[in-house]
Amino acid sequence: MSSRDLVLGRIRRALADVPRTEEPADVHVPRDYLSTHAPADATEMLAEHLADYRALVHRTDAAGLPGLVADLLAARGAKTVVVPPGLPPEWLAATGAARVADAAETTARELDAVDSVVTGCALAIAETGTIVLDGSPDQGRRRITLVPDHHICVVRVPGQVVDSVPQALPRLSPARPLTWISGPSATSDIELSRVEGVHGPRTLEVVLLRG
Repeated sequence: MSSRDLVLGRIRRALADVPRTEEPADVHVPRDYLSTHAPADATEMLAEHLADYRALVHRTDAAGLPGLVADLLAARGAKTVVVPPGLPPEWLAATGAARVADAAETTARELDAVDSVVTGCALAIAETGTIVLDGSPDQGRRRITLVPDHHICVVRVPGQVVDSVPQALPRLSPARPLTWISGPSATSDIELSRVEGVHGPRTLEVVLLRG
């Protein structure tokens, strides 16, 4: 007997007492399981898990954000930065880096020559340390966060932080281009040698914006 026959046999035995006319919607399945483990402080859990993934975490308020973004770009020596169309202009008010618009005609080669990108986010998940982008105006096209080597992502806390993936899904639209980011881009070879920047930015900096 093959593995396929074994698996199909088990399925047939499990369904032996199910009427052939029965549809999945005919049977109510309770969905009363917990959607979160209710962390004491979701923002602190998010910061901890982001750091576990080697993202660089910063904290500030609205007044300090322009200066912090300028400092982060200067520390990278960034002379150019991609700007989504809906990014609040005050976020970049203190930097002298040249703005590169998120334009449809911009090629991947041109984006690769840009030093940094600054975006907002759709939400962040505390339990997994995940940032979710959905292509909204303050985030821009997916490719602008995948090609440049340095990504600064601003998360408004606590409003954009949810505890868990089950809490995140109802707040996201499956019709939008969702990008789920857990730390900077990285992969490991067969010897578990970590290589960063393979299919996304090598450096991810997350700014937790209070208020």
